Amino acid sequence: MGVFDSRPLNSTPLNNRLRKSPLLFGVPFVMIMVVASYALVPFAQTKYELQDRRVLNVTKEQELGLENRKRKFDIREEYFASKLSAKAAEDWEPKRIERPAGTPEWGVPPHEPSRKKS
Repeated sequence: MGVFDSRPLNSTPLNNRLRKSPLLFGVPFVMIMVVASYALVPFAQTKYELQDRRVLNVTKEQELGLENRKRKFDIREEYFASKLSAKAAEDWEPKRIERPAGTPEWGVPPHEPSRKKS
């Protein structure tokens, strides 16, 4: 079985040129990517500015409506409310339910292993 040659049969001059110096393709490609990213910044910036403006408008409308209905925060009230809810949780006691007739107290008994006759 023959060994395949690494060179193509019909190589073009452009292919030969790129094979000898790959920077002829790489540098312009990277430059296009960098320039394109800077060129697309205004479009992305416009998108985020519109979204930010929409959110700011909603928050100002909500601020006007919520400012009047706000309840003042009092640490003493929060403390005593949490104490009362903790005390209510202590008032219960655990109670066992009745088991069906014939069921042992700790559930189903394990099966005994079968003994082999020797």
